[in-house]
Amino acid sequence: MRALLDTVAFLWAMDTPERLSREAAVVLADESALLEISTLSLSEIAIKQARGKLEFSRGDVERGIADLGLRVLSYTSVHSYKLFELPLHHTDPFDRQIIAQAMAEDIPVMTSDRIFGAYQGLKIIW
Repeated sequence: MRALLDTVAFLWAMDTPERLSREAAVVLADESALLEISTLSLSEIAIKQARGKLEFSRGDVERGIADLGLRVLSYTSVHSYKLFELPLHHTDPFDRQIIAQAMAEDIPVMTSDRIFGAYQGLKIIW
């Protein structure tokens, strides 16, 4: 199984894993799963850290990626073009891009955000 963690799922998995759903915890524990985090999430965390909204350093993020065994998925033009097809259910630009990336890659996204469910064809793990 392949899955893309959204930013919140990644932060919870690192800092407060008890907040994860049972399904998300099972997938994270599956050693055969290919788990990924988007470069967009790294940017979002860095921006929120700079604004004082998060207390996660670059080192914390790097350790979290290593500890969770995640692969970093680059955001490409293929993912950006998918945005043209998306209805405006979600207004957060980072979330919209993660949705587009997951749909373009045809992989489920791990998220607690209920708005993701409004996107037809998007597979969600939660």
